[in-house]
Amino acid sequence: MNLILLGPPGAGKGTQAKAISDRCNVPHISTGDMFREIIKTGGDLAKQLKSYMDKGELVPDKLVLEVVEQVLTAGKGKQGFLLDGFPRTMPQADGLGKALSKSGRKIDGVFCFSVPDETVVERLSGRRTCRGCGVNFHVKYMPPKKDGVCDKCGKELYQRDDDKEATIRNRLAVYHSQTADLIEYYRKKGVLIEIEADKAPEKVAAEVDSRLDALMKG
Repeated sequence: MNLILLGPPGAGKGTQAKAISDRCNVPHISTGDMFREIIKTGGDLAKQLKSYMDKGELVPDKLVLEVVEQVLTAGKGKQGFLLDGFPRTMPQADGLGKALSKSGRKIDGVFCFSVPDETVVERLSGRRTCRGCGVNFHVKYMPPKKDGVCDKCGKELYQRDDDKEATIRNRLAVYHSQTADLIEYYRKKGVLIEIEADKAPEKVAAEVDSRLDALMKG
Protein backbone atom coordinates (compact mmCIF):
# COMPACT_ATOMS: atom_id res chain seq x y z
CA MET A 1 0.00 0.00 0.00
CA ASN A 2 1.03 3.59 -0.63
CA LEU A 3 -0.03 5.79 2.30
CA ILE A 4 0.47 9.36 3.49
CA LEU A 5 0.24 10.96 6.95
CA LEU A 6 -0.99 14.57 6.99
CA GLY A 7 -1.38 17.01 9.86
CA PRO A 8 0.34 19.90 11.63
CA PRO A 9 3.60 19.45 13.53
CA GLY A 10 2.90 17.86 16.90
CA ALA A 11 -0.28 16.12 15.75
CA GLY A 12 1.10 12.73 16.79
CA LYS A 13 1.73 11.36 13.31
CA GLY A 14 5.02 9.81 14.36
CA THR A 15 3.39 8.05 17.30
CA GLN A 16 0.96 6.23 15.00
CA ALA A 17 3.35 5.70 12.10
CA LYS A 18 5.08 2.55 13.43
CA ALA A 19 1.80 0.71 13.98
CA ILE A 20 0.58 1.57 10.48
CA SER A 21 3.96 0.67 8.97
CA ASP A 22 4.03 -2.70 10.73
CA ARG A 23 0.41 -3.50 9.95
CA CYS A 24 0.80 -2.79 6.22
CA ASN A 25 4.40 -4.05 6.02
CA VAL A 26 5.65 -0.87 4.37
CA PRO A 27 8.55 1.40 5.36
CA HIS A 28 7.86 4.56 7.35
CA ILE A 29 9.58 7.33 5.40
CA SER A 30 9.97 10.64 7.25
CA THR A 31 11.46 13.52 5.27
CA GLY A 32 12.26 15.28 8.53
CA ASP A 33 14.46 12.37 9.63
CA MET A 34 16.18 12.30 6.25
CA PHE A 35 16.87 16.02 6.39
CA ARG A 36 18.31 15.77 9.90
CA GLU A 37 20.62 12.96 8.80
CA ILE A 38 21.91 15.16 5.96
CA ILE A 39 22.43 18.04 8.39
CA LYS A 40 24.65 15.80 10.55
CA THR A 41 26.98 15.22 7.60
CA GLY A 42 27.74 18.93 7.20
CA GLY A 43 28.45 20.65 3.87
CA ASP A 44 26.55 23.20 1.78
CA LEU A 45 23.37 21.12 1.40
CA ALA A 46 23.24 20.56 5.16
CA LYS A 47 23.57 24.30 5.79
CA GLN A 48 20.73 25.05 3.37
CA LEU A 49 18.40 22.51 4.96
CA LYS A 50 19.24 23.63 8.50
CA SER A 51 18.56 27.28 7.70
CA TYR A 52 15.02 26.42 6.56
CA MET A 53 14.26 24.00 9.39
CA ASP A 54 15.59 26.23 12.19
CA LYS A 55 13.27 29.02 11.03
CA GLY A 56 10.32 26.68 10.70
CA GLU A 57 10.14 27.36 6.97
CA LEU A 58 9.40 24.80 4.27
CA VAL A 59 12.31 23.32 2.36
CA PRO A 60 11.96 24.26 -1.37
CA ASP A 61 9.81 21.85 -3.36
CA LYS A 62 12.52 21.04 -5.91
CA LEU A 63 14.93 19.94 -3.19
CA VAL A 64 12.33 17.88 -1.34
CA LEU A 65 11.12 16.14 -4.50
CA GLU A 66 14.66 15.13 -5.42
CA VAL A 67 15.18 13.53 -2.00
CA VAL A 68 11.81 11.77 -1.83
CA GLU A 69 11.67 10.54 -5.43
CA GLN A 70 15.09 8.96 -5.02
CA VAL A 71 13.84 7.04 -1.97
CA LEU A 72 10.68 5.86 -3.73
CA THR A 73 12.53 4.61 -6.81
CA ALA A 74 15.82 3.39 -5.30
CA GLY A 75 14.34 0.52 -3.32
CA LYS A 76 13.17 1.55 0.15
CA GLY A 77 9.72 2.66 -0.99
CA LYS A 78 9.51 0.68 -4.19
CA GLN A 79 7.11 -1.93 -2.81
CA GLY A 80 4.94 0.49 -0.86
CA PHE A 81 5.43 3.26 1.69
CA LEU A 82 4.08 5.38 4.50
CA LEU A 83 5.10 9.00 3.86
CA ASP A 84 5.33 11.28 6.90
CA GLY A 85 6.00 14.98 6.38
CA PHE A 86 5.58 14.81 2.62
CA PRO A 87 3.89 16.15 0.57
CA ARG A 88 3.54 19.55 2.24
CA THR A 89 2.56 21.71 -0.74
CA MET A 90 0.43 21.32 -3.86
CA PRO A 91 3.49 21.21 -6.18
CA GLN A 92 4.90 18.41 -4.02
CA ALA A 93 1.61 16.49 -4.21
CA ASP A 94 1.48 16.92 -7.98
CA GLY A 95 5.11 15.86 -8.28
CA LEU A 96 4.49 12.77 -6.15
CA GLY A 97 1.45 11.81 -8.21
CA LYS A 98 3.39 12.11 -11.46
CA ALA A 99 6.34 10.12 -10.08
CA LEU A 100 4.03 7.28 -8.98
CA SER A 101 2.01 7.22 -12.20
CA LYS A 102 5.18 6.50 -14.18
CA SER A 103 5.22 3.04 -12.59
CA GLY A 104 1.45 2.57 -12.51
CA ARG A 105 1.15 3.33 -8.81
CA LYS A 106 -1.19 5.60 -6.85
CA ILE A 107 -1.92 6.82 -3.32
CA ASP A 108 -4.24 4.37 -1.52
CA GLY A 109 -5.00 6.40 1.61
CA VAL A 110 -4.17 9.70 3.30
CA PHE A 111 -4.52 9.77 7.10
CA CYS A 112 -5.18 13.37 8.15
CA PHE A 113 -4.65 14.15 11.86
CA SER A 114 -6.26 17.34 13.23
CA VAL A 115 -5.21 19.05 16.50
CA PRO A 116 -5.84 22.60 17.88
CA ASP A 117 -2.87 24.95 17.53
CA GLU A 118 -2.51 25.53 21.28
CA THR A 119 -2.25 21.78 21.88
CA VAL A 120 0.53 21.61 19.29
CA VAL A 121 2.44 24.45 20.99
CA GLU A 122 2.19 22.73 24.39
CA ARG A 123 3.27 19.37 23.01
CA LEU A 124 6.29 20.60 21.06
CA SER A 125 7.61 23.46 23.22
CA GLY A 126 7.84 21.08 26.18
CA ARG A 127 9.94 18.53 24.33
CA ARG A 128 13.58 18.08 25.36
CA THR A 129 16.14 16.02 23.44
CA CYS A 130 19.27 14.28 24.73
CA ARG A 131 22.53 15.54 23.24
CA GLY A 132 24.03 12.10 23.68
CA CYS A 133 21.59 9.37 22.61
CA GLY A 134 18.85 11.50 21.03
CA VAL A 135 16.03 10.22 23.28
CA ASN A 136 13.12 12.65 23.73
CA PHE A 137 11.48 13.72 27.01
CA HIS A 138 8.70 16.20 27.81
CA VAL A 139 8.70 18.64 30.71
CA LYS A 140 5.02 17.88 31.46
CA TYR A 141 4.09 14.51 29.98
CA MET A 142 7.35 12.56 30.25
CA PRO A 143 9.84 14.45 32.47
CA PRO A 144 13.30 13.00 33.19
CA LYS A 145 14.07 11.80 36.72
CA LYS A 146 16.57 14.63 37.06
CA ASP A 147 15.82 17.99 35.47
CA GLY A 148 17.87 18.57 32.33
CA VAL A 149 19.57 15.16 32.42
CA CYS A 150 18.83 12.11 30.26
CA ASP A 151 17.62 9.04 32.20
CA LYS A 152 19.26 6.72 29.67
CA CYS A 153 22.81 8.05 29.21
CA GLY A 154 23.16 10.96 31.66
CA LYS A 155 23.89 13.55 28.98
CA GLU A 156 22.37 17.04 28.82
CA LEU A 157 18.82 17.57 27.60
CA TYR A 158 18.19 20.58 25.38
CA GLN A 159 15.41 22.26 23.43
CA ARG A 160 15.88 22.01 19.68
CA ASP A 161 15.59 25.27 17.74
CA ASP A 162 12.52 23.96 15.91
CA ASP A 163 10.83 23.20 19.27
CA LYS A 164 10.92 26.82 20.48
CA GLU A 165 7.50 28.49 20.71
CA ALA A 166 8.13 31.23 18.16
CA THR A 167 9.35 28.69 15.61
CA ILE A 168 6.41 26.37 16.33
CA ARG A 169 3.88 29.13 15.74
CA ASN A 170 5.64 30.03 12.51
CA ARG A 171 5.51 26.39 11.43
CA LEU A 172 1.78 26.29 12.18
CA ALA A 173 1.20 29.46 10.16
CA VAL A 174 3.10 27.92 7.26
CA TYR A 175 1.08 24.72 7.58
CA HIS A 176 -2.28 26.50 7.54
CA SER A 177 -1.36 28.73 4.61
CA GLN A 178 0.18 26.07 2.38
CA THR A 179 -0.14 22.48 3.54
CA ALA A 180 -3.78 22.55 4.64
CA ASP A 181 -4.83 22.89 0.99
CA LEU A 182 -3.79 19.27 0.56
CA ILE A 183 -6.71 18.17 2.71
CA GLU A 184 -9.23 19.27 0.10
CA TYR A 185 -6.97 17.99 -2.70
CA TYR A 186 -6.98 14.44 -1.34
CA ARG A 187 -10.62 14.64 -0.22
CA LYS A 188 -11.61 15.25 -3.85
CA LYS A 189 -9.56 12.23 -4.86
CA GLY A 190 -11.56 10.12 -2.39
CA VAL A 191 -8.56 8.92 -0.39
CA LEU A 192 -8.70 11.23 2.68
CA ILE A 193 -9.14 9.55 6.08
CA GLU A 194 -9.80 12.17 8.79
CA ILE A 195 -8.65 11.47 12.37
CA GLU A 196 -9.38 13.68 15.41
CA ALA A 197 -5.98 13.48 17.14
CA ASP A 198 -6.63 15.66 20.22
CA LYS A 199 -7.23 12.54 22.32
CA ALA A 200 -5.23 9.99 24.29
CA PRO A 201 -2.76 8.13 22.02
CA GLU A 202 -4.49 4.79 22.60
CA LYS A 203 -7.86 6.22 21.47
CA VAL A 204 -6.27 7.72 18.36
CA ALA A 205 -4.58 4.37 17.67
CA ALA A 206 -7.91 2.53 17.95
CA GLU A 207 -9.52 4.87 15.44
CA VAL A 208 -6.57 4.56 13.07
CA ASP A 209 -6.73 0.77 13.32
CA SER A 210 -10.44 0.74 12.55
CA ARG A 211 -10.04 2.99 9.52
CA LEU A 212 -7.07 0.94 8.32
CA ASP A 213 -9.19 -2.23 8.56
CA ALA A 214 -11.77 -0.67 6.27
CA LEU A 215 -9.10 0.53 3.84
CA MET A 216 -7.43 -2.88 3.58
CA LYS A 217 -10.76 -4.63 3.03
CA GLY A 218 -11.71 -1.93 0.59
